[in-house]
Amino acid sequence: MIRRFPALTAAYFSAWCIALLMALVLAFISAPTFAAQATNDTLRIGSKRFTESYILAQVLAQTSAPHMLTPPTVLQGLGNTAIVYAALRAGSIDLYPEYMGTISLEIIKNKTPMTLAALNSALAPLGLGAANPLGFNDGYALAMREDTAQHLDIVALSDLVKHPALKLGLSNEFLGRADGWPGLVRRYAAPQVPVALDHGLAYDAIAQNQVDVIDIYTTDAKIDHLSLRVLKDDLAYFARYDAVLLYRLDVPARFPQAWAALKKLSGSIDEKAMIAMNARAELQGVAFDVIARDYLASKSDSAPTATAGTDNDPGQRGFWAKLFGPDLARLTRQHLTLTLIAVAGAALLGIPLAVWVFPHPRLRAVVLAAAGLLQTVPSLAMLAMLISALGLIGTLPALMALMLYALLPIMRNTVTGLGEVPTGQRLAAQALGMTTGQVMRAVELPQALPSIIAGVRTATAIAIGTTTIAAFIGAGGYGERIVTGLALNDGQMLLAGALPATLMALLSEALFEGVEQLMRQRRG
Repeated sequence: MIRRFPALTAAYFSAWCIALLMALVLAFISAPTFAAQATNDTLRIGSKRFTESYILAQVLAQTSAPHMLTPPTVLQGLGNTAIVYAALRAGSIDLYPEYMGTISLEIIKNKTPMTLAALNSALAPLGLGAANPLGFNDGYALAMREDTAQHLDIVALSDLVKHPALKLGLSNEFLGRADGWPGLVRRYAAPQVPVALDHGLAYDAIAQNQVDVIDIYTTDAKIDHLSLRVLKDDLAYFARYDAVLLYRLDVPARFPQAWAALKKLSGSIDEKAMIAMNARAELQGVAFDVIARDYLASKSDSAPTATAGTDNDPGQRGFWAKLFGPDLARLTRQHLTLTLIAVAGAALLGIPLAVWVFPHPRLRAVVLAAAGLLQTVPSLAMLAMLISALGLIGTLPALMALMLYALLPIMRNTVTGLGEVPTGQRLAAQALGMTTGQVMRAVELPQALPSIIAGVRTATAIAIGTTTIAAFIGAGGYGERIVTGLALNDGQMLLAGALPATLMALLSEALFEGVEQLMRQRRG
């Protein structure tokens, strides 16, 4: 055992030198992503993961773009309020569209809604500000099918609580927000126990009679489309949610011309216009940037305004247009880069670590158990923990999460491969005068190589699928389409993200199969 230590120390040192080299490669490959976070000459605009926020982020980006040397960076669909707000505080984004009620009740944790002046007084110590009310209120409400509401004579929320058997499907954010379900239960003494549903999927669920009541945003396009009855808030629980910009206080000084252009958006979007834009996205499948472009053109009197009732929207896209859209090359590059670097990092860490713990059964069991435990952590929870620990969103936490998930199959297969090396071969090598390190390099690792490659193969397949979660924190990849499809309840968009990821997984399997076949031929 004494002779093994120097050889393994050298192996570990070499592995970490390679890892350092890979880190430099990562910095080079991901330069555009990190540059957007590090430079002060790029305006970074975030959005939450629902239709209206996607559209507003594009409106902000296209309004500011003509007044900047470099185009704004838009980080779409970053998640719920907590994630987007954390990104703003950390400086990963500069501004995003938010709502006064959310800022008051969810961010500042004030028990009552606040005026814009009061909000800014509370936000100033945080280095943040709220400005430019856009002109519309998008509040929370509960809605149900019109036929059910008529049959049960339900008009207001006070009527709803008299029917405990009704099934409520509420969004995860609404269930967790202080100004959502917890407060509503207290105000109305609601007896129902709701189930959690993604906001985009809730409309399908209520249309198919799988739930009776859902939470909605009052500017949602599908309210009228599905003939839903919005229940009256007769005890005045819900606050107003006037749309504003939540921004870092240094933005006006860093981007004076762009900020002046954004200020002109104040009061320019009413509820009718916002509903029409949401409808183009949710009912017609028009891209967010096209909706924003057309709206801004209509405000400058250079193009007609699209309405919610348009049957043949010129911006409407079919499945093939979504699949082979202009973002395909970018998403493929991002997905492939994230996968390759995560698997390479896991291999560079996991293989030497497995070699090190292999001769120590107790330590080996502990390390493999720890790697297995990482696999049980839900991906979104893992991302949330890494964001909190690093104070960043985007590529770095996504890569770390993917690398941690890829560790177990690589380490387990390495240990399994080393364990399958015949004892006689080890003894024969030692009888020839080989040191422990030489035995490892010349006998054990070559014998274990097929098993190690099989572990890397499994890790790659896992990473390709798991990389789709990177889009939830702005790291890109095919998950962007999946996240957008969930937000819009657009099955075609979901498929346009899932199919390329599936194809990439199949290609990786074919590549590894070719490598393994070549190895078998050479060994034969």
